[in-house]
Amino acid sequence: MFRLDGKKVLITGASGGIGGQIARTLHAAGATVALSGTRIAPLQSLSNELGAMAHVLRCDLSDLDEVTALPKQAVEAMGGVDILINNAGVTRDNLLMRMSEDEWTSVLTINLTSTMRLCKGVLRGMMKARWGRIVNISSIVGATGNAGQANYAASKAGLVAMSKSLAHEVATRGITVNCVAPGFISTAMTEKLTDEQKKAILNQIPVGRMGTAAEIGAAALYLSSEESAFVTGTTLHINGGMAML
Repeated sequence: MFRLDGKKVLITGASGGIGGQIARTLHAAGATVALSGTRIAPLQSLSNELGAMAHVLRCDLSDLDEVTALPKQAVEAMGGVDILINNAGVTRDNLLMRMSEDEWTSVLTINLTSTMRLCKGVLRGMMKARWGRIVNISSIVGATGNAGQANYAASKAGLVAMSKSLAHEVATRGITVNCVAPGFISTAMTEKLTDEQKKAILNQIPVGRMGTAAEIGAAALYLSSEESAFVTGTTLHINGGMAML
């Protein structure tokens, strides 16, 4: 079960902890993976780790031309794109009353608009094949909101709504569109938190721990698989009970 032999996957934000683990999980299931991001060194390191069937494709998601070119580059590298994992995202936190237009626009552009463009870029090939999987990585704050993150929360909530709309449009073509909404996940970023900050977070999580990148990878694998063919337009919340949605 949950094999991806012969499938070709494009993953954005693959240089980060969650994106890298998604790539490892799908590659271990037999997929060829195109690793995209802006930091070449960690992408190349991951590609070397995975060995065969891994390609590095640099892309700055704030650049319209680079975003437009990425799906075409993935097709050239792998021969097609069967699965798209939109994992890349940025934060520029500020209270709304102090938030600049650039802080708002840049987050929406990278987290939401670039995702829309990448979805458009792979759909024609998926529709021709009458098979495809799109998995968009949202966030718990897209459902709950969070002080100081109006831009980020709006982008992640928009991702969910866009995914549902697209799921309606392509369901009859064998293409599913779903979201994964992580809560607090142990990454290099969370390791920088103080013990007091970590304790405050854990007090909000019923299972008493942060999630792991491997748990997000497992969710992405399921939603990318043949076994998830009857699941579309949904959001899989992985947050240890922090928000029971």
